[in-house]
Amino acid sequence: MSSLPGKLLGLDVGLARIGVAVCDPLGLAARPLNVIKRRSRRQDFGVLAEIVEVEEIEAIICGLPLNMDGSEGQQARTTRKWAERLARALRAILGRTYPVIFWDERLSTFAAQEILAATGIKAAEDAAAAAVILQSYLDARRRGDEEDFGRVELN
Repeated sequence: MSSLPGKLLGLDVGLARIGVAVCDPLGLAARPLNVIKRRSRRQDFGVLAEIVEVEEIEAIICGLPLNMDGSEGQQARTTRKWAERLARALRAILGRTYPVIFWDERLSTFAAQEILAATGIKAAEDAAAAAVILQSYLDARRRGDEEDFGRVELN
């Protein structure tokens, strides 16, 4: 698994909301950032572009909603298409490309609920789920796990 320098953005993409998380520049710890209430693709991508710019993001980790058996259903295909559109929008808005790396998000919402309940932290569940996805990616990268769920990387 390649090591990406700099800060990463974690996304938990849902139909009504997008949970957003970031990590530190060393890629050690993820934290919830915010939740974007979905409006239009154009508005959503504009908000994400602003976050990418302000947070100095180098790549995006996008949760991939796999079925419990690991197969991809309609929601995973929809997420892949959305992520490709996001990559194109970021290139158009910010003038450079950002890799979008897919990561298994199975049980991330459940894990976020457990963490929030156990710690008493007041954070939006979708943002916490994005942090769980991003932290899972960071931990796997540190261990050298070679899982590959695909990526979008524009020329």
